[in-house]
Amino acid sequence: MITKLHVFESTAFDPYFNLATEKHLMDITPPGVCVLYLWQNQNTVVIGKNQNAWLECRTSLLEEEGGKLARRLSGGGAVFHDLGNLNFTFIMRKEDYDLDKQVAVIQRACALAGITAEKSGRNDLLADGRKFSGNAFYQNATHAYHHGTLMVDVDKEKLGRYLSPPKAKLEAKGVASVRSRVVNLKELSPGLTIAAMKQHMAKAFAEVYGGAAAALKLTDADLAAITELKEKYSSWEYLFGTPLPFSFACEAHFPWGHIHLQLEAKNGIVTGAKVYSDSMDWTLSNIVEAAFVGCRFETVALISALQQSPLSAEISADLCQMLSMQNL
Repeated sequence: MITKLHVFESTAFDPYFNLATEKHLMDITPPGVCVLYLWQNQNTVVIGKNQNAWLECRTSLLEEEGGKLARRLSGGGAVFHDLGNLNFTFIMRKEDYDLDKQVAVIQRACALAGITAEKSGRNDLLADGRKFSGNAFYQNATHAYHHGTLMVDVDKEKLGRYLSPPKAKLEAKGVASVRSRVVNLKELSPGLTIAAMKQHMAKAFAEVYGGAAAALKLTDADLAAITELKEKYSSWEYLFGTPLPFSFACEAHFPWGHIHLQLEAKNGIVTGAKVYSDSMDWTLSNIVEAAFVGCRFETVALISALQQSPLSAEISADLCQMLSMQNL
């Protein structure tokens, strides 16, 4: 039974710090306590635990434009976060988990902003028939959390650009994201701000759970634990090295001939390559295949491998251009 309420607002916009904080808060939340964690990420795509990063996000484009890719512990699809979005997490012991009550907090917060929100299926919240909140869930042996997004004033152009599937032909065993019509709450409540939505969430939290919510403060020990988790959550191995088998293929026609490239990858590393070409250069296939095996499956690494190979300057430049257009 929940007897204490805590609210914690992160002042950081770093997804790795914020996700590490979320996990740490779950680890330390005692029985009888429910924590409402409010946080924001800047220019970030967050993918679900079981998703293929390359399938769900144009990772190179995101990186080029100063964005970050992050992976959360929960399942579900890829989401875009910017400072027009407010993230929430309800954290508690498993025995105190109550999804209906947690959703009621969000609905009450929206009502305080003059917006009627309704639950749609298991994962989404709608306003005016359009999605403004995607939700996901996680639990371990003792604790559980429910988190999601609140689109207040999100840049929809970036949302669509970063989350659009790449043109390359990918087949994955990850969980494919479902695109749906979305709405910013500010469209329905002009003048609504992130700061105001935070206040609405905190007030609704206290109203629904029937008690005052105290601000939670992190200790030096908490920050040390979060920093350690942050290192893991920001690592290339954590973001890209999950065992999601997939295949990649692309083709193009150049003055020197047609080429069809196939790559097989495991844990983000190219394990096999096959090149079909009608080029007059009979060494082309062997050179490209040898160059790619062992490379990371990312644009920069593949282009670097080509540039260091004994290919002619013309063919190397053409193949690099082909790869740069694939949005890996």
